[in-house]
Parts: sequence; structure tokens; C-alpha cells
Amino acid sequence: MLPIVYHRLYSAPQLRPGHRFPMGVFREIFNTLLSDGLITMDQVHIPNKLVDKDILELAHCPEYVGHFLNGSLDAQRTRRIGFGDQTKTQMLIDRTRAEISGTMLTAELALAHGLACNVAGGTHHGFKDFGSGFCILNDLVVTSKYLLACQRVKKVLIVDLDVHQGDGTASLCEGDDRIFTFSMHAMNNFPARKQRSDLDIALRDGCGDEEYLQILSATLPRLLQREKPDIVLFDAGVDTHCDDELGKLGLTDDGLMRREMTVIDTCLGHDIPVAGYVGGGYAKDLSVLAKRHIHLHHACLEMWKFFSL
Repeated sequence: MLPIVYHRLYSAPQLRPGHRFPMGVFREIFNTLLSDGLITMDQVHIPNKLVDKDILELAHCPEYVGHFLNGSLDAQRTRRIGFGDQTKTQMLIDRTRAEISGTMLTAELALAHGLACNVAGGTHHGFKDFGSGFCILNDLVVTSKYLLACQRVKKVLIVDLDVHQGDGTASLCEGDDRIFTFSMHAMNNFPARKQRSDLDIALRDGCGDEEYLQILSATLPRLLQREKPDIVLFDAGVDTHCDDELGKLGLTDDGLMRREMTVIDTCLGHDIPVAGYVGGGYAKDLSVLAKRHIHLHHACLEMWKFFSL
């Protein structure tokens, strides 16, 4: 069965009413997957511990990690993250560690089985010594550096299809030839100051299904053939949806499903394991938002069967 990774802490912190970040959506995704009969508890994997400080320091500077874990970040860095005083609470600290543990576990399961999917993950705005855009630490880069340090892989490809550029990912991986960063995002969206990924594709406002998928389908196979990664970490942000509150692109539900299928089918067709992460997405109705995210899980389930994993 397709491995699904979840932790109850993903949606544990209580943000103020009306906060932009949809903290409850991760629980909504998980409950919907179960209630719709897409998964059973037999295939759910839960991290057995929260990630240690020394692993976080593979990507982030010790000073920043220490202040975050101790709840003593300064006002400027706290404000930039976007969670306010919640950033200093033990609940949000543990939630952040649990998400990174889940991202790491998803990658390990993908290496073992060919494909695995998380119910959270994709905190691509985390930089070396500060966080941004609701991302405190960068789970994708921590996981990549960990896999490399343990010699589990020699090359990682991060495919970031969130509507916002993976600026923290690009910055943290700059100069590290073992990690290739690919970000395909809206040209005129956050962050205003873009970083340089190994490959950036900036899309015009309103870019729709056919244009988007044509660009992706022309790009990804060449990347896989050239870079020959041992694993793909796939950030499947759904803020590319035409009705997303913070997005400026024009993908439909059908386009999202086709996008997820394209990425997973292409990678597995090249015999490269894929770890899927939900990434960003913004809507007041969490049930609607969860269904957008679940296109990723639908695609993983279909590809699991198709490739007889």
C-alpha cells in the first residue's frame, strides 16, 4: 500500500481567528482521505520522534535553530515568519519539528518503496538564519542534507511547483551541486525579491492548464535525464489554482490532477523515487482546500497501482 505520512501535530497550533495560514487543513486532508476510503490506517506512518537539533543544523545556522527551539527569537524574525507570538510557543515549536520529521520519513519511505506521500510539508521560504512566509525551517533542504549526510543518496532533485518561488530552498542550496533546485512559479507573486534556483521558470499571471502543463512536460524529462537524481522531493503547492486567495495563476482542478500525474508518472517512468508534499494553498473553506491538496494523493494512489509498486 502507498505509504502516507501524518502526525497529529500538523494541525495542533491554534492561530487567531481569520489568520491567513490554514493550519487546520492538514487534519482536514487526513480525515478526508480516511472518510472517503482512499486510505486506511494500515498504510499511515507516524514519525516516532521529533527531529533533533543537530539535524536541523545541517541546513540552518545553530544560533537561529537554538533561539527558535528555546522560544527566544527576536521580534524582527518573529514578525517575518508570520505567526506572531505563537512562534515562541512549545506547540508551534513541536509542530515545526514534527513536520520536518514527517518530510524526512516520507523521503525514506519513497526510497524504500518508490513512492510515498505526506499530508504536510514544503516549507520552502525557510532561510539559513530566518524564516518567512509561514515557513520557519526548510523541511525540504533539511531532508535533502540529511539523506546526503547519511549517504542514502548522492543527488536530490527538488521540484517546487508552489505558486511562490522556493526562495529559501534556492538560497540554502546555492553552491551545493548535490541538490538541484527547480522552481516553477508565478512571476509577479511573493517573494518580491527572488533568489536564484538552479532552474527558475517564472510564469505570467493567469497561466492556465494547457500552457502550464506544456512547459512542465517539456522541462521535467530533460531535467531527470541530465541530473539523474536518486530521489525527487515534490512540493505540490495548490496555490496555483485559479481560485486560490494568494495565487495569480489559472490552474483548474483538472489541471492540478494532470500536473500531479505528470510529475509522478514522469519520475517513476525514469525509475526515480518520488516523495510528495502538499505545499501551499489558501482558501477560507478548508474542505475545498483539502480536496485540492488531495489531487496529489489521488495521483500517488493511481501511479502506485499503475507501476505495481
